[in-house]
Amino acid sequence: MPDTTEEKFLKAYDMASKTDQKFAPDVMLHFYAYYKKATQVNGFYAPPANEGDIRNAFKINALLQIKNLSKHEAREKYIELVEEHIGEVTE
Repeated sequence: MPDTTEEKFLKAYDMASKTDQKFAPDVMLHFYAYYKKATQVNGFYAPPANEGDIRNAFKINALLQIKNLSKHEAREKYIELVEEHIGEVTE
């Protein structure tokens, strides 16, 4: 049986990628962190650190806040975020 959460996650990602909506920075960081966690291959993803780069510091912080989520939980949270801000993700 196919993983319906995975299929729904991919549809949610497609919706988020194609939207013209503008989101607050904190919402964008949630999208970023949940996506990275849901798609990580090996271990913990950390963006390249450039000294003085505040954007990467915020990204790292967002990732650290969800470090205990499983990939499956991150997919579910991403779907919830899309449904909250963009629209319903149909299966």
